[in-house]
Amino acid sequence: MIIKRLIQDDIEKLIFKGKIIIIYGPRQVGKTTLIKQIEKKYEDISLYLNCDEPDIKEIFSKTSTEIRSFFGQKKLILIDEAQQIKDIGHSLKLMVDSIPDIQIIATGSSSFELSEKVIEPLTGRKYEFILYPLSILELRSLYSDIEIKRLVGQFIIYGMYPEIQLASENRSRNLISIANSYSYKNVLKFQNIKNPDVLEKLLKALALQIGNQVSYNELAEITGVDKNTVSNYIRILEKAFIIYRLTPFSMNLRNEIKKLNKIYFIDTGIRNALINNLNSFDLRNDVGNLWENFWINERIKYLRYKNIQSNTYFWRTKQSQEIDFIEEYANEIKAYELKWNSNKLKVPSSFSENYKNSKINLVNRENFLDFLTH
Repeated sequence: MIIKRLIQDDIEKLIFKGKIIIIYGPRQVGKTTLIKQIEKKYEDISLYLNCDEPDIKEIFSKTSTEIRSFFGQKKLILIDEAQQIKDIGHSLKLMVDSIPDIQIIATGSSSFELSEKVIEPLTGRKYEFILYPLSILELRSLYSDIEIKRLVGQFIIYGMYPEIQLASENRSRNLISIANSYSYKNVLKFQNIKNPDVLEKLLKALALQIGNQVSYNELAEITGVDKNTVSNYIRILEKAFIIYRLTPFSMNLRNEIKKLNKIYFIDTGIRNALINNLNSFDLRNDVGNLWENFWINERIKYLRYKNIQSNTYFWRTKQSQEIDFIEEYANEIKAYELKWNSNKLKVPSSFSENYKNSKINLVNRENFLDFLTH
């Protein structure tokens, strides 16, 4: 079964508009499936190239004349796992300059390997997209809203990777395989990280601290490396689409936290697999933090896929008053307090008094779809 991804229509609108299209995202989230779906609409003029194949890599070391000859009459060139190509940015620029009538769509499973190679050569010549694990919006093509509410606990435990959501069996085994192999594959080969034990300790420490502020000094003590190494590893894990940071929101009020970040996992299933805890909700003591991580993931997907521009944060004071998620717009602040079961919203007085242009919402298991589907 194939679920149509929300960014497909946006991508197709930009085909043959004069710029390269680049799709980033973790391994196994469906980038190959997505571009093959696009390829079907252009069968007579499309060419799919998998850069994991050694002979395909060699093509990009040739001259522009040889590359043009290899493409033949094909006009839509789909380059999968483009980060495998040395100097891919310059290769893409060469192709665009020498064969201006082609459209290139390139995918990359780690932004540190691809984006940093194309920023300078392709400045002003590219459209960029991120493909995440499946979103609630996309799962509405399979389930009714009532079914989604019934199944949301499973979504949180097992995550939203297509392979996991579309499988009827072996979910746990497949999820653990994705977490252990695909997550590490990109990270370990970048900057020649040779100590997987440190990386594993760091990931597990982060997994146990979702929803909490993270101290790099504390993580350094846990992992046995210095603070700068921890900071560097976290940056790499972000670039590999495994985690992301939320920074604190502050207008420089005296009692606001301004330094410590929160770190979440792009997929809660990956997080649970890393700590080897795929237990159901009634056997867990981390339901609140998992719910927070999951809903923020889905809200970020919603904002991205709907092309809604906002800055995102959390808010906390030194007295431990807190707002879980904040979206900052030009003339408005939207704030969200995330509670799995509760229907009671208690707004910190210092927040409401100092941010009068804010709208504060309680998000729980009953109303969460209202903020992810409209």
